[in-house]
Amino acid sequence: MIEAIVTDIEGTTSSLSFVKDELFPYARNKLAEFVRARRSDPDVVRILEETSHQAGEELDEDSAIALLVRWSDEDRKYTPLKALQGLIWEAGYHEGALRGHIYEDAARKLRVWHERGLRLYVYSSGSVHAQKLLFRHTAYGDLTPLFSGYFDTRSGAKQESESYRRIAGAIDLPPENILFLSDILAELDAARAAGLATCWLTREGEPALQTGHPTVLSFDAIRVNDC
Repeated sequence: MIEAIVTDIEGTTSSLSFVKDELFPYARNKLAEFVRARRSDPDVVRILEETSHQAGEELDEDSAIALLVRWSDEDRKYTPLKALQGLIWEAGYHEGALRGHIYEDAARKLRVWHERGLRLYVYSSGSVHAQKLLFRHTAYGDLTPLFSGYFDTRSGAKQESESYRRIAGAIDLPPENILFLSDILAELDAARAAGLATCWLTREGEPALQTGHPTVLSFDAIRVNDC
């Protein structure tokens, strides 16, 4: 019996183009200016320290910025970059320059599942802070009250089964009582290896492969306890 649902964001609840063509370029273009303007902010100081730690050497501000920009261009999933992107997006949401994209079917079904008593969680490579911002600023209102928790790269890489075991432990449910939703096959394989139920979102209509994962085109087609 499924008691909790963990959902990915990109390509699952939200458009890939929104994340790749709007959020990422926005943060990349603002990155250097943002760091220099807020260099004394404790969060930015911590991010620069973590960037040096990730790089394995002490970096000055210019070198850290250059490395963060390179990581952004390479789409690295490093925690300090994700944390910095979250701060930049927060400013963009507050200024009205950004609005979180959520598919209508996802917003509607998340509300239905919440009302049914299912516990809802998010697991994304974007920071927890960025996840909350996206779900707080949507065309369907603030969706954050629907969620019981959020997980990011601090729980581990999304293509490693151990990450899903950690999440199941944090949720305090047997893995088989948790359903994971994603559009990435390798993530679904990792979740299944950890014992979670899975469902593959193929919103762009990719041909369904014989993968062992139930495949759907939208949240409307998900039958929670059939996955």
